[in-house]
Amino acid sequence: MSRLPVVSGAVAVRVSATADWFVGRQKGRHVILTKPHRKANLSIPLHRELDPGTLRGLIRDSGMTVAEFVALLQTL
Repeated sequence: MSRLPVVSGAVAVRVSATADWFVGRQKGRHVILTKPHRKANLSIPLHRELDPGTLRGLIRDSGMTVAEFVALLQTL
């Protein structure tokens, strides 16, 4: 199991964008990401640091593993 990195909400949005998620809209401090052919959306808060549970839930909801997220993070 990969160690969960500490990232901001903006970095999480950029990593998700490289995984074919698109910024649909923004409402307040939350960016809503959509993906074609998926019913679920991701709502990423634009905090300075995301809580580990929040980040892990976002990674799980996006269909990635922590290792895949870390690999995409390193390509930025």
